[in-house]
Amino acid sequence: MAEHALSVTMNAREINWERVTLIRPSGVGVFAGLSELWKYRELLYVFVWRNLRVRYKQTLLGAGWTVLQPFLTMVVFTLVFGRLAKVPSGGIPYPVFVFCGLLPWQFFAQALIRSSNSLVEERYLLTRIYVPRLILPVSGVLSGLPDFGVTLAVLLGIMFYYGMSPNLAMLAVLPLLLLAVATALGISLFLSALNVRFRDVGHTIPFFTQLWFFVTPVAYPSSLVPERWHVLYKLNPMAGVVEGFRWALVGSTETTGALLIASAGAVAVLVALGLIYFQRMEKTFADVV
Repeated sequence: MAEHALSVTMNAREINWERVTLIRPSGVGVFAGLSELWKYRELLYVFVWRNLRVRYKQTLLGAGWTVLQPFLTMVVFTLVFGRLAKVPSGGIPYPVFVFCGLLPWQFFAQALIRSSNSLVEERYLLTRIYVPRLILPVSGVLSGLPDFGVTLAVLLGIMFYYGMSPNLAMLAVLPLLLLAVATALGISLFLSALNVRFRDVGHTIPFFTQLWFFVTPVAYPSSLVPERWHVLYKLNPMAGVVEGFRWALVGSTETTGALLIASAGAVAVLVALGLIYFQRMEKTFADVV
């Protein structure tokens, strides 16, 4: 929404009157922010495509890093947890078991880091032109979807190597992916807004993500979690996502309806509170960034 005002420039001899255009959001509130995001959806696509190009620019392997990182992590985890620690995998080959967990986790972790730093890295946009601020963290999350697709294809190849074939339950990957997207977005809305004011947040995000990794059943099954921690464990939305992926892809029996319902409820609260906090703080971004 554009408003017109008059700006006065004074010097020793004359007064200059200039017409100034003020651009404001078209409304207030969570739904106004989402509607504005839809209105600028083409710009969102441009940001997502640009993030992809910048990520692999001037790299020798390019998008090959999308495959190499989880594959090498799978090899290390197989040697340490599968061979040495003898972590149970419910009869599933451990490389497949851990890769099923790494698939959503890698998307979530990288989306969280990119999105949480998006406002600081794009601070010139906050101070020079008007774009819906919400586009920046959202594009940081969505730009990981092509990488997810490539990694999923690698996982299917590994499953084929072990004689495992996909089934109709694999279609559940789509809503589970949506749950992972919402989780990353809900958390990053808080962190990106905080990171503008307190740059210490950017330094703690990698540690925060690593800590979250160890409380999520990526390298171990949910059955190893002590019963006294089950209530807190169910509040971890990524626990339901990871176990849900294993159920959808390889038929793991660790997933329960209660775990998925608790994860979905926690994500809904995170996204709602994240949107409210982000929109409350965005009016100050240009002043403090």
